[in-house]
Amino acid sequence: MAAERERGLPLYLQLKRMIKAQIQDGRLAPGDRVPSERELSDQFGMSRMTARQALIELVREGLLYREQGRGTFVAAQKVSQGLLTVTSFTEDMHSRGIVPSSVVLSLTTQSPSVPERERLRLDLGEQMVCIRRLRLGDGRPMALEEASLPQFMADGIEHYDLAHGSLYIFLKSRQIELHGAHQTLEAILADEEQATLLAVPPGAPLLLLERLSYDQLGRPAEFVRAVYRADRYRFYVELGH
Repeated sequence: MAAERERGLPLYLQLKRMIKAQIQDGRLAPGDRVPSERELSDQFGMSRMTARQALIELVREGLLYREQGRGTFVAAQKVSQGLLTVTSFTEDMHSRGIVPSSVVLSLTTQSPSVPERERLRLDLGEQMVCIRRLRLGDGRPMALEEASLPQFMADGIEHYDLAHGSLYIFLKSRQIELHGAHQTLEAILADEEQATLLAVPPGAPLLLLERLSYDQLGRPAEFVRAVYRADRYRFYVELGH
């Protein structure tokens, strides 16, 4: 890296502009490691705090991402996902040329709380299946997802390969298809557990999506609570004329 000092411009902004320019012209490609704060400090004769400020702003803008214990890297183009359709993470990644996989953190059958029972319209005494997975794209953390389903819709799920397969394909094999959903999206900050699993600093911005999906008979089929890395995802809505 080489930098030309600009008079009157704070050093962190000069460094930020230089790194951004090298990303835009291809000298730094997605996945490339960016020099550490110490390396930048030594190379350009600036304080580590100045170098840190430049990197932090580039991370916030989604141009860089950090992985705990590994360093700071150039981010790939964000994955864009529409909010008006119910999509499968597995199929969505495949369509973008990204290899999807998951780490199954837990798979349990349990009694729902009162709000969960009302949400899934379960009778008293009915159980639900809860699946918690870390979703990966090309081996890198993308999202942390928790899905709850009525037990009668998920019979046999324990024998299905949830690490590599789509839950929606499993449901289709049971003649259950999703025909609509209600979903919300909001911004949150990563807590300690989310930060560890998603390989981001605590307090990093995340996107929280909650979705209640319905099957072809209008029955609640799945409630999902998923947190996405904000540096790797963006959501959009297409409006008609």
